[in-house]
Amino acid sequence: MTAANEAKAILQRLGVDGAVWGGALTTRSPVDGSSAGALAETGDLEGVTARSVTAFHAWKRVPAPRRGELVRLLGEELRASKDDLARLVTLEAGKIVSEGLGEVQEMIDICDFAVGLSRQLYGLTLASERPGHHMRETWQPLGPVLVISAFNFPVAVWAWNACLALVCGDPVIWKPSEKTPLTALATQAIFDRAAARFGDAPESLSQLVIGGREAGETLTADPRIALVSATGSTRMGKAVARTVAARLGRSLLELGGNNAMIVTPSADLDMAVRAIAFSAVGTCGQRCTTLRRLLVHESIADGLIARLKAAYETLPIGDPREAGVLIGPLIDDAAAHGFETALSQAVEQGGQIVVGGDRVQCDGVYVHPAIVRMPAQTAVVQHETFAPILYVLTWSDFEEAVAMQNDVPQGLSSCVFTDSVREAEAFLSAWGSDCGIANVNIGPSGAEIGGAFGGEKDTGGGRESGSDAWKAYMRRQTQTVNFSTSLPLAQGVKFDV
Repeated sequence: MTAANEAKAILQRLGVDGAVWGGALTTRSPVDGSSAGALAETGDLEGVTARSVTAFHAWKRVPAPRRGELVRLLGEELRASKDDLARLVTLEAGKIVSEGLGEVQEMIDICDFAVGLSRQLYGLTLASERPGHHMRETWQPLGPVLVISAFNFPVAVWAWNACLALVCGDPVIWKPSEKTPLTALATQAIFDRAAARFGDAPESLSQLVIGGREAGETLTADPRIALVSATGSTRMGKAVARTVAARLGRSLLELGGNNAMIVTPSADLDMAVRAIAFSAVGTCGQRCTTLRRLLVHESIADGLIARLKAAYETLPIGDPREAGVLIGPLIDDAAAHGFETALSQAVEQGGQIVVGGDRVQCDGVYVHPAIVRMPAQTAVVQHETFAPILYVLTWSDFEEAVAMQNDVPQGLSSCVFTDSVREAEAFLSAWGSDCGIANVNIGPSGAEIGGAFGGEKDTGGGRESGSDAWKAYMRRQTQTVNFSTSLPLAQGVKFDV
């Protein structure tokens, strides 16, 4: 069965209405290039926003723990549909089976996190300088949240945002990547079942917008959208930031990564090789946390590269539905072109391809992941190519390695492999990694939902998922209550009338 036909069968099982077909947005599976058909694009964007505003006025009156009950039911529905939704992720995004299952598990995990959070939207009690006064800080629902997601995590990114937004009192509008609309349709159907079980959720609490870049631009510019959470390229994020800033709105940006691993002479190289392999080629290099730069001490570089070359030559590449396959396809031909162009530029800039770099001849867009030894962090190394290319550079001094790690425009994820406490703590110090994520003896890829996810510099500065990321979806309010019979002013000001 073609990937597209299998995807249509799953959509039918999950209850997606057949009326979604018959439009202009063509779907295509990267697994074998097959097309499930063309989808109808969302037309009335004005109505979408207006309905979201109406839903907000009702939802913000619902107590937060009750809002958490809806997310709990969503988690139950996701558990019941996990295999089907994960299979759809594989078919539409090209992830291997375990990665597809892992992505849906991430959705379930954030549901569990958000349910607990619904009883912990805590504020502060502050000391007032005025007698007979109480002062406190609290957090209130913000308003409609627009989620713009990318193809590489077609459902998890929605869940990171939607689950937090919903318990915080905000309705959600979702504009998925036009490359992965089928998983979004399936997720919306699953949410609708949870909302039906909940019983009194406002209509249009979660809405799905199918369309291209223009739809996202229209919604981003709408002043009724309280928060725009956008995941994608730095170029896209800068455009979103400009539009939202022009209307003094809020944006939460999860953008490019150019992640590095520092390997020191004391490192456990067996662990390092395993971490490098997954981090560099998992999802065919199409993660924002993919390992793209390997910074190795000069004394161990040749040996480590030889081990990696041997590992790369045995990597199983092919149909991600098949058992044992570790590397599926790139998302489309444009991604393959970017892969080939970057390798050509690397060679022009003094690089030597150690292994890989060519296409695999079969249906779909498959490539052999590449390792390239570079003389320095040239222009191509500074750029994030969303494909499985690992640039290897050497260093002699640890501070030099840290400086090299930080000397790129992006600042998402980073890691060091070392058995030295001094090196590990230096990497995590104020002068160490400048990224939002810093790991020791763990690769840069594969974050847990309990920690806030995001990065600095061209990565956008946003934080999603765990910790106190929920505060981005609420508005802060300082409240003062005078329970005395007088009216003292702050700072000793006298104003007697």
